[in-house]
Amino acid sequence: MQRSRVYLDSGGAAPLSDRVADALRAGFADGWADPARLGSESRRARALLDGSRDAVADALGARPELVHFTASPHAAFNRAIAGIHAARRGRHRILVSAIERDALLNAAAFVAPHAVDTVDGDREGHVSIEHLTAALRSNDVALAAVQHANQELGTVQRLEDVARATQAAGVPLLVDATSSIGHIDPPTYWDALVAHPADWGGPAGIGVLALEPHTRWLPAWPEGDDWAPGGISVPLALASAVALQERNEHRQREGARLSALVDRIRARAAELTGVDVLGDPDERVPHIVTFSCLYVDGEVLLSELDRRGFAVGSGSACVSGTLEPSRVLAAVGALTHGNVRVALHPGVTEQDVDRFLAELPDALAAVRSRIGAPHIAS
Repeated sequence: MQRSRVYLDSGGAAPLSDRVADALRAGFADGWADPARLGSESRRARALLDGSRDAVADALGARPELVHFTASPHAAFNRAIAGIHAARRGRHRILVSAIERDALLNAAAFVAPHAVDTVDGDREGHVSIEHLTAALRSNDVALAAVQHANQELGTVQRLEDVARATQAAGVPLLVDATSSIGHIDPPTYWDALVAHPADWGGPAGIGVLALEPHTRWLPAWPEGDDWAPGGISVPLALASAVALQERNEHRQREGARLSALVDRIRARAAELTGVDVLGDPDERVPHIVTFSCLYVDGEVLLSELDRRGFAVGSGSACVSGTLEPSRVLAAVGALTHGNVRVALHPGVTEQDVDRFLAELPDALAAVRSRIGAPHIAS
């Protein structure tokens, strides 16, 4: 009998629950009209959109009028960086941590060519507050961007310390919360924040950008465009809000359960010879763990696990969609090949993890044998 598939690759692409799927269908049924128009159908769509924005703002601890839906998290990064940078006239440099997403780094490089400075961190993925503080002493810094949690390592940044440094320097702080919202408490310290509904079990094709009331920005895009040129899909916004509400209703219980499962994966992976478990074991989101495997090609290992019924990610693929060596893992001094990233969602059971851990050693041995690697006992 063929075993059921186990999906362990929910970072940035979590399955939709029945409740969220129902909300998506309801959005298409009742929110199909252009919310910018004046007819009854459009007013109904506008009410759904406004209610969705209110719900997301409440979850973020933000003001609804300062929460904007965008076409994607990438678009949110582009708008946030361009708008804040434009308002910081006379200041050009952008500070980023060494483990930021490619989407953020690409947006920063486009807005400030040759003026993006990288702040290093430690092996567990924490940005160096000492290096950040030193970099902020420049009078030419327009903004700083630091993640809330890293999408590969799972490490949660110490944003209170980060914000203390940026506030002392009078520099706006953009927080990438695309891997944390819906999993842990939202960050308290930020001037602009980007979130990703698909990561918390919402649909793809939409992003969230939130601003604090004091955050200054100027339009750095064509006249007539706003934060989301062309408008936003009401069904996607509604489903995103419902997904976030559902996650937050069960977040404490599910977070503890998934964290315990991740602890088991971390412990078992660490027992395997030639395997290095990455990220902070304590200051982390509850659902992500990445480990690197010596003498293993990441693509081959992912294919082997997929053949055995497990969909997992790779630290080499989760940023840019390629299987090139991971820039994030290189930045923390980890092995950049043979990486497995497990990202759990609420539908993952203890039995699913049992199966995965039972299959992992044999899958590793099979891949190593296939490429003629030295024998490593597990």
